[in-house]
Amino acid sequence: MMKKSIIIAVLMAVAVTIANAQGVLKKVYNENIDPMEQIDKAIAKAKTTNKYVVCQVGGNWCPWCLRFADFVETNSAVNKMVNENFELIHVNYNPRKSAGNASSDKASVLMKRLGNPARFGFPVFVVLDAEGRVLHIQDSSFLEEDKSYSEKKVLRFFNNWTPAAVENKKDNK
Repeated sequence: MMKKSIIIAVLMAVAVTIANAQGVLKKVYNENIDPMEQIDKAIAKAKTTNKYVVCQVGGNWCPWCLRFADFVETNSAVNKMVNENFELIHVNYNPRKSAGNASSDKASVLMKRLGNPARFGFPVFVVLDAEGRVLHIQDSSFLEEDKSYSEKKVLRFFNNWTPAAVENKKDNK
């Protein structure tokens, strides 16, 4: 009986250690703000900083959305690229009827404004110019690698949609 208790205790300790080692990803989607206002504010800021807006559409319910947010924060090359060229915002998407018809209707209007990107799954990235026009919708599955994202693929995506690249400026990074 004592051996069983020790084995169970050791197994539980190992399980807890593994769970903690995997870490909990930070929730980055603010579910309490109006996503349309969030986008409008990012566009206004982009105009003053000569950047584009990247809407990372998804939610705290989406593990791949949280992984990408963590990837951008922790990968120095990607973080630098994003900070220099984009206003990156995490746009919460909640189409569930259980949240009420108003929430479902808002989600529908949001998707229409962004060119109906939900067809690609989540997260999905919508690049907007400083006027709020949709320039590109990026399916995130093409950026994945194993259980994370590929630095090379992510940098290629962002580099192709910087203001300098789109506007064909000579100082293209």
